[in-house]
Amino acid sequence: MPEFLTLVPPAEALNRLLDNLPPGPIGVETLPVPAALDRVVTQTVLAVEPLPAFSRSTVDGYAVLAPDTHGASETLPAYLKILGEVGMGSAPKFRIARGSTALIHTGGMLPPGADAVVMLEYTQQARPGEIEILRPVASGENILLPGEDVQPGQVLIPAGHTLRPVEIGGLMAQGLATVVVSRRPRVAIISSGDELISPECTPAPGQVRDINSYSLAALVQKHGGEPVLCGIVPDRPESLAEELRRVLPEADLTLVTAGSSASTRDFTASVIQQIGAPGVLVHGVNVKPGKPTILAVCDGKPIIGLPGNPVSALVIAELFVAPVIHRLLGRIPPQVGSIRARLTANLPSQAGREDYFPVRLTAQSGTLQAEPIFFKSNLIFSLSGADGLVCIPADATGLAAGEWVDVRMML
Repeated sequence: MPEFLTLVPPAEALNRLLDNLPPGPIGVETLPVPAALDRVVTQTVLAVEPLPAFSRSTVDGYAVLAPDTHGASETLPAYLKILGEVGMGSAPKFRIARGSTALIHTGGMLPPGADAVVMLEYTQQARPGEIEILRPVASGENILLPGEDVQPGQVLIPAGHTLRPVEIGGLMAQGLATVVVSRRPRVAIISSGDELISPECTPAPGQVRDINSYSLAALVQKHGGEPVLCGIVPDRPESLAEELRRVLPEADLTLVTAGSSASTRDFTASVIQQIGAPGVLVHGVNVKPGKPTILAVCDGKPIIGLPGNPVSALVIAELFVAPVIHRLLGRIPPQVGSIRARLTANLPSQAGREDYFPVRLTAQSGTLQAEPIFFKSNLIFSLSGADGLVCIPADATGLAAGEWVDVRMML
């Protein structure tokens, strides 16, 4: 039998999978804002009040009428009468008129009549009750006006946005104590293989500890999912079918590692095909590492078959699992960060497929260098030393040392 039915380009393979999934989110929940960091909002959040709510100073200094300072200098200062000091957390009890001023602190409420603040370092005491202004200010200088940051009804956070610390603070500034966010998708992780044992066990000859369950669980958490470790399943079709039928009703996404290589022992694709419709959408992706990837949807639930090779599994998970989690969350797809660097060694590739190589970033003579990490299959710590991946396009036969490349920062 042929090794693969059809090798599909990675972008096309991902589109096939996403086209068979409904738009997210898969569910919602209401959380206290402080507990919603890194969660995805499902409803557009609008401002309910202006920010700031009142005119306030952005510096320590003196509140003034700007025309009173015009022409002021160190050799010819402007002299203003001090009316008092603006207390923090309270409204001023006086009005600034021509020829007068008041001491104000950063964040203090601007007194009526004032339209600017002179920084403290550009003033000096003249005599009791009087201050010298050593530098002019323009109207609006060193102050914030009501609504200058946010106006009522303004979009604060669009639906699908992931909450960062700055948005947590912004929501609290609006007095919004709760926020509606996407439910974290439950991601079932099944490891298949007679050679696998739990990490806490000591391997007998021929046995290896299960790596993929835990590295994939960490990746799922990183992208906003809730991993569910399902343990190790023997290399038997009926065992895998039984486990898939057990986890599928509760899982939003299911990952199966190993058993995806098209060999005589490969039954993963045929088992998945029997679980639900439409079944297997892709078996074989035109990429290295990770060519034997399986992408499927069974009765509305995505299933991804990952290679047993731990390095391949993580690379493929970034390319396919992460976007599916984003879809299930209803998240605006994040931009994948990349850095330009100069390649330090030749990278060979086979034309007709995308190749991903791990690289280490170093700085030499002010230039960022991408040093390829060459490794043999299944060596997980070879990947831990990488800062990112370099992709060799399918129409290229490699990249030459000295070329500038985009390093995908995702590991």
